[in-house]
Amino acid sequence: MSSIELEGGFNYGVGMQVDGSVAVVTGAGGGIGAGIARALVASGAKVVLTDLNEDGVSEVAASLPSDSAVFASGDAGSVEHIDEVVRLAESTFGPVDFYFANAGIGGGPGLQATEEQWDAAFNVNVMAHVRAAKRLVPGWVERGNGYFVSTASAAGLLTQLGSSTYAVTKHAAVGFSEWLSATYGTRGVKVSCLCPMGVDTNLLRPNEPAPAGSDEELMQRAVTSAGRVLTTDEVATAVLDAIADERFLILPHPEVLDMYRHKGTDYDRWLRGMQRYQSTLMS
Repeated sequence: MSSIELEGGFNYGVGMQVDGSVAVVTGAGGGIGAGIARALVASGAKVVLTDLNEDGVSEVAASLPSDSAVFASGDAGSVEHIDEVVRLAESTFGPVDFYFANAGIGGGPGLQATEEQWDAAFNVNVMAHVRAAKRLVPGWVERGNGYFVSTASAAGLLTQLGSSTYAVTKHAAVGFSEWLSATYGTRGVKVSCLCPMGVDTNLLRPNEPAPAGSDEELMQRAVTSAGRVLTTDEVATAVLDAIADERFLILPHPEVLDMYRHKGTDYDRWLRGMQRYQSTLMS
């Protein structure tokens, strides 16, 4: 397999080639999305960055070469915004080859989560992926090539203590990615699903600390005590590695696979372990 040498000395084998491609990255105003956008541009891609936070996404775009990156701000779950972003990519760089459905939100605590929090979590964490796929996949099937990358979470394979909305919607994101791959994988559409544990982002470490004893604090403690908290650039490297190999499951924390296997081997035992883990975190 041939390879591309990137800035920083990384080499990525060529599966569906990033160099010369056109990509859209949602949630690119910071965190994992910004890391992915930087890695893509370093690999020779042209990128449209989008985020609800206009100041954040414009700042990230301004840090990249002007001939390789443009941005738009808006709701990743909005059909109108998805159309706008795809048209921007096509008019500026050409047809979209990669779509990184990366935007995500935390959300409601336990059974106290409001209807509005549930709706928002499903809109951004699930329906944004569905609507983007509806917009792009038919064209990819017609031309026989395209790549959809969904940012879910290890919470989508395991679960998330503290936040019901996050745990449930990330499971749904993994399920949609599986369905998309099973349905279109033989028709030229590649799919990968990113499932990290702790990553050093505002979602994990917000500017305002969570109240002591709250479900939000429980969620943060569960993540930070489960394994090493990675940088966004480390996650972006794992994403590009997986794309080069066209791997479905992207696990920047390899230990998640062992946890997932343990869960499947004895579900009741795994749940009892999660109950004990939660009790330890709350004590």
